[in-house]
Amino acid sequence: MDSDLKRAIILENYQNPSNRGLTHDSSYISINTNSKSCIDEIDLELKIEDNIIKDIKFDGEACAICTSSTSIMTKTLIGKNVNEAKKIIENFEKMINEEEYDEQALGEAIVYNDISKQPNRKNCALLTWKGTKEVLEKNC
Repeated sequence: MDSDLKRAIILENYQNPSNRGLTHDSSYISINTNSKSCIDEIDLELKIEDNIIKDIKFDGEACAICTSSTSIMTKTLIGKNVNEAKKIIENFEKMINEEEYDEQALGEAIVYNDISKQPNRKNCALLTWKGTKEVLEKNC
């Protein structure tokens, strides 16, 4: 994927993020994710039924990379079963950390495959993926 297309996808998901807005519904599992190194602080809500991620909502204050990564993550994981979601998250983490990964597993999230060139941005891209992984590991 060329760099202009990557930039356009990231910008679109920053300016018009999918699944933004919390429900405050008690049937959702909530987690707060925040960065110690920058402004990023995102609240996530996940609705998991019958081992399927039915919905993910988020809100908070974050940079363009964190917001767009969260938007793409929600679109990527909604509808997946827990094991599929864990594998996608694992591949995303490997990609960000410059380890061998399955490119086909990531879908639109592949736009972050060059983020390791900006080490200070890696945490921005990973923040809510790690939070989602934590929810899945503790609750599923």
